[in-house]
Amino acid sequence: MVIAEKPSVARDLAKVLGATKKTKNYIEGDKVIITWALGHLLGLKMPEDYNKDWAEWNMNTLPMIPKRVGIKPLPKTRPQLKAISQLANRKDVSEAIIATDAGREGELVARWILQYVKFKKPVKRLWISSQTDKAIKQGFKQLRPSKEYDNLYYSAVARAEADWLVGLNVTRALTVKYKDSLSAGRVQTPTLAMVRQQEEVIEKFKPETYFTLDAEYDGVVGHLELKNPRQFKKREDLETLVTSFDGKSLVVDDIKVKEKTEHAPLPYDLTEIQREANQRYQFSAKKTLSIIQRLYEIHKVVTYPRTDSKHLTTDMKSTMKERLIAVTQMSPELVKRLVKDGAVVKQQNVFQNAKVTDHHGLIPTEQSARLEKLDNDEMKIYRMIVERFLGLFLPPYKVSVETISTKVEQSIFIFKQQRVLEMGWRQSENVAKQSVVFKKRMAIKAIYKINKQLTTPPNPLSEGTLLGKMEKHNLGTPATRAEIIEKLISSDLIERQTHRLVVTAKGKQLLQLVNPSLVTPELTQKWELSLEKIANGQLKHQSFIKDIEKETTRLVKEIKMSEEKYVDHSLTNKTCPDCGSQLKEKNTRDGKIYVCSSETCHYKRRKDPKISNKRCPQCKKKMMILENKNGAYFKCGGCQYTEKMQKGSKGKKKISKHEEKKLIKKYNQTEEMESPLALALKAAMKEE
Repeated sequence: MVIAEKPSVARDLAKVLGATKKTKNYIEGDKVIITWALGHLLGLKMPEDYNKDWAEWNMNTLPMIPKRVGIKPLPKTRPQLKAISQLANRKDVSEAIIATDAGREGELVARWILQYVKFKKPVKRLWISSQTDKAIKQGFKQLRPSKEYDNLYYSAVARAEADWLVGLNVTRALTVKYKDSLSAGRVQTPTLAMVRQQEEVIEKFKPETYFTLDAEYDGVVGHLELKNPRQFKKREDLETLVTSFDGKSLVVDDIKVKEKTEHAPLPYDLTEIQREANQRYQFSAKKTLSIIQRLYEIHKVVTYPRTDSKHLTTDMKSTMKERLIAVTQMSPELVKRLVKDGAVVKQQNVFQNAKVTDHHGLIPTEQSARLEKLDNDEMKIYRMIVERFLGLFLPPYKVSVETISTKVEQSIFIFKQQRVLEMGWRQSENVAKQSVVFKKRMAIKAIYKINKQLTTPPNPLSEGTLLGKMEKHNLGTPATRAEIIEKLISSDLIERQTHRLVVTAKGKQLLQLVNPSLVTPELTQKWELSLEKIANGQLKHQSFIKDIEKETTRLVKEIKMSEEKYVDHSLTNKTCPDCGSQLKEKNTRDGKIYVCSSETCHYKRRKDPKISNKRCPQCKKKMMILENKNGAYFKCGGCQYTEKMQKGSKGKKKISKHEEKKLIKKYNQTEEMESPLALALKAAMKEE
């Protein structure tokens, strides 16, 4: 019995293993059954599962620390779990093979399933970094005993239990004490604090005007050397200095030439490509991960995405030529030239076994991409991965840097110019123009220019720069950082504003209320390093959890004793028509809504009218959907035309052919299982 992470992967494995008999919950062959999880099928038990008193959010029940942590089925996926249990108990099933994602969470998905179904037979592990047929065949030839990955599993369990203990207890304590939904956690809170710290630096920043002096000779600009670059606050001081140079030449005092060699960058790890995609295309971390996941899983053209390594193992040297040929269509002339020259990897530093963790750097597979199947976003990310890969076969970039020190009176001007010796991997860059010739003791007549400068504040954190800070402080893993940012946004603690992240009023308040040790990254960084030690067999997961339990008790006690006050900034001046309480403004996926602040009242309404796809028959603008006591109706914001909504018309507007194709593509790519909607759409397309 092979357990894959999702149906699409199970189908790929079945094709290679020759299993053809398809059922709702598994695919069977002569000697193998391939079944699947749907992400997680099980989760940690909730407080009320341990103690009925814990069902109520009450400060007296905190901290909640179970004597023994347990797991339970997730309601929506219970049928699949039941099917796996039945398969596991079949007499003809002699062993299980874990074929979930090769990482910490993938290990947890399968181990919890096997634990829940009480599987006592031998278990092996499939560990592959790409989903091509070749990689799958090779992987099944090299199956390892699952015991070799026990420490990875213990690390995953420790992470889940730590998040449960800290997250649930601190969140409940804050929510109960301040009577508002306040979400905190061991990783998300210090991440929130990083965004806020940058904002505070910007808010305290005071711009400062200063002046600089340049000297220009034959198109080359030299800068006045100063110990303090912002030394001159008044223009007059520099004007006086320039006047003292009248009739005098700049004399070349010293010339230094230094050759610089820059090797091609290593392949991407997940965090770096997320940062760069955010900078180039403003993609969120979550979106970038989702795109790479499709390139890996559906198109099979890149290796495993959730990697924190940029290096490759030495045994991959033999695969490099095949991978190079596979990307020919992305850069035909260059690839043909590289293959002709023997497909030699010039960036030999990339092969370092000791620097490869669970997975190697992100590179193309040996399978050629069908470019017509890639959408625009997939093409952008695939091109980024391919360009990095091609750089490994190209020589280093070499440049000669000439530093010319010149003097007039007691003032020194430094000129710099560089000449490219070899373009190397920077193939697309323009070659620098011919250098100006400088000689020692040469006297030159320069043109002086005074520049007015203004200090600028640091930039707010974008998603890319935040990912960099999280990586630096070891907050989360490459696989979890995107979801941490998304959780902060969905909890209304952070907002996306164009290319930057902004802490909300609620987020600012939370940082004042939450424990100081959770605000700084040091404690969380220490925990993350402990999880790494567990994965490497250097620390027992039980001792880590005992430390977390002590810390949880301390954190809850701090919140109980706190005298901080809370002001709910989401409260508006509007009153609830049902009970008269104040209405709160809340962000949802469908826009902003008003909800009643009373715990016993369930009134809610949209803040802004919903815009429909229905066009006004008079001015052709999209119409709003409004409601009154007589029901829903359409209204045009332009010409004020109104029209009563026919029963059922709200959700039954006929979609266009383009929208139909778009929906089919979406459901084919993102659904864990092929949904009834996707099947219905496909059937409708065939009929037409």
